[in-house]
Amino acid sequence: MMDRPIEKKKGLKKKHIFMGVGILVILLLIYQAFFTENVSTLKVDIEKISIETISEGTFHNYISVSGSVEPIATIILDAREGGRIEEKVVEEGEMVKKGDIILRLSNPDLSLNILNSEAQLAEKSNFLRNTMVVMEQEKLRIKRELLILEFDIKRKKRTYSQNKSLIANKLISKEEFLKSEEDFQFAERSFQLYMERQMQDSIYRSIQINQMEGSLRNMDLNVKLVRERQGNLDVVAPVDGQLTTLDAEIGQSVPKGGRIGLMHILTSYKVVAQIDEHYIDKVKIGLTAILERQGQEFHLRIRKILPEVRDGRFAVEMIFVSEMPENMRTGQTYYARLQLGNPKESILLPKGSFFQQTGGQWIFVLSKDGETATKRSIKIGSQNPKFYEVLSGLAAGEKVIISGYDSFGDNERIIFK
Repeated sequence: MMDRPIEKKKGLKKKHIFMGVGILVILLLIYQAFFTENVSTLKVDIEKISIETISEGTFHNYISVSGSVEPIATIILDAREGGRIEEKVVEEGEMVKKGDIILRLSNPDLSLNILNSEAQLAEKSNFLRNTMVVMEQEKLRIKRELLILEFDIKRKKRTYSQNKSLIANKLISKEEFLKSEEDFQFAERSFQLYMERQMQDSIYRSIQINQMEGSLRNMDLNVKLVRERQGNLDVVAPVDGQLTTLDAEIGQSVPKGGRIGLMHILTSYKVVAQIDEHYIDKVKIGLTAILERQGQEFHLRIRKILPEVRDGRFAVEMIFVSEMPENMRTGQTYYARLQLGNPKESILLPKGSFFQQTGGQWIFVLSKDGETATKRSIKIGSQNPKFYEVLSGLAAGEKVIISGYDSFGDNERIIFK
């Protein structure tokens, strides 16, 4: 009897199953290693973070600044003449009109000097006037002498003419004729010399009179100036305003040019604002600002930028363009929006404390299902108190985490729970 070969059973054996499972595990590991993202993640309670939506709209390039109200101008009161304070007519804080007397001073030495100056000026003035009178008298005397000489010439000419007829008829001696001729010629020469003298005297007199008249005018002006010094002993208000400071007491001696007080011109006001030095290159003279008070907007314009920087801030002076708020008081604080550029359409990112950790270079952006957030690089331009201007990296409608990232560490993905 021959043995019959036993046929092997066909089908899936256990070793085949184990091999298949092993291959699947290896493939899964390979897939995870090469085809899945290897990012660090962190689970965060969504209730403890702030989420905002990116929008598209008009970006207003402004910063919010605070400023104090000051008078439009301050006048320094100086003593135009030194003296002793005799009377305080106005007290600090009072309103005054231009020309109102604030202080009365006395200065005996000044009064004595004024009297001496007036006496000297009067003496010189009288001397000049007397000199002019003498010159006028001399002028009249010369005219009289010329008149005498003129009539003397006429008489001697008449005598000479008569003698010419007589000598022709030999009725007089030749000597008598020659004497009459010489007398006539001498009278003519004398008259000519006197005329020359009168001309020279007239020129000299005109020059001297002009000089004297100029000197008299100067002396009269000096007398007025000297008398005005007496009036300068009264310290008066140079403009309408408020006397805010008065450093003076009765009996106190004040030197000439010494500071007495300050006056504020209250016809208008200015707002002096302190601005972070970060904006020093962007702030220019002529920029406008908007001040809101009681629901009304008032427009300001930068008039002056003070060059000094203190504690990281610099100051600017802003004046009202048209109307200003009522009942303004010196020292009040106002907040204004200083415009650094023209409004423009942009992608707007609400401001948040995330900026302190990221510097505006990246932000966590939520997924479409809102279950996770991933770090994304962005680029930010200008900013105002409410929004950042997004230049790239974000689109309108996307949601981002704007609260602080201190607890996120270096994780690149956030999973909400």
